[in-house]
Amino acid sequence: MKNYLKNAGIILISFFAFISCNDNNDDSGMEAESYDTTFKVTDAPIDNANVEAVVVTITNVKVDDKALEAFTATTVNLAALVNGKTETLGNLDLKAGSYSNIEFEVDFEKDVNGNAPGCYVQMADGTKDALVASSNKIAIQDKFEVLAKSVNQVVIDFDLRKTVKEDQNTLSNDFNFVTMSEFSAGIRVVNEDLSGKISGTANDANNTSDKIIVYAYEKGTFNADAETKGSGVSKVTFANAVTSSEVSGLNKSYNLSFLKEGEYELVFASYTEDNNKFFFSSMLNAESTTGLNLGALSVASSLQISANVTITGSK
Repeated sequence: MKNYLKNAGIILISFFAFISCNDNNDDSGMEAESYDTTFKVTDAPIDNANVEAVVVTITNVKVDDKALEAFTATTVNLAALVNGKTETLGNLDLKAGSYSNIEFEVDFEKDVNGNAPGCYVQMADGTKDALVASSNKIAIQDKFEVLAKSVNQVVIDFDLRKTVKEDQNTLSNDFNFVTMSEFSAGIRVVNEDLSGKISGTANDANNTSDKIIVYAYEKGTFNADAETKGSGVSKVTFANAVTSSEVSGLNKSYNLSFLKEGEYELVFASYTEDNNKFFFSSMLNAESTTGLNLGALSVASSLQISANVTITGSK
């Protein structure tokens, strides 16, 4: 009898242990918490003074094959979204982690109002030049992180310098999208909470340039000879720059926004103007007015670095 009771007790203990293990497994198998993630677009400037707008009609945005919530087709002027300006596209509830699969669908034919074309460059005189590509689906190669926090803001940077090319061999303006691989590579993605900013002024007392562009490169990656000649099928100049900004306004200011954490070097380029088009002229020597090392600026989350410079001449 004692052995019977002993065996029955062992069976009961094992049974409850089994139930407990199952409960624990059920808990561990529950879905991880998701976080509200808003997606925005921004842009780096195009190098033609006569360009009034660069318009793209976006009909769908997917992240890991899931369409953004509250997104409706939108026609957006990317050229207006410079110096940290953004436009919200929509949002998704995403688990914390790394993502790398974003896909845009665009309409080349019509904008959201049914007007043709859907994607185009508009010049200052009002004329439009349609933009087309070999596919209406754009797969973005860059990775981004979703943090375990209530709200995430993810910024998608369409760099017009890298994604739109101009045929320099024609008398009239002739613009087109670059190849699809170059297009994908020309778009970067960053969680705003994991980014910083470098801004400042560039004093060019000797008027060396009709326009100055400042480029941010990952530290040690700038090669002047290669970057100024242009790379790829579309001969994109400064193709490896993370982002860029025109030195403009009365204060001759620039703004390099949404930089991922890391070390950067700044390079300044001179452009000359001919018939409202700007052409690369030379690299410029720049010195920080506060003793910063422009070849090694450390950017951290939510950090804004002020880097005022003086242009001392051409290289």
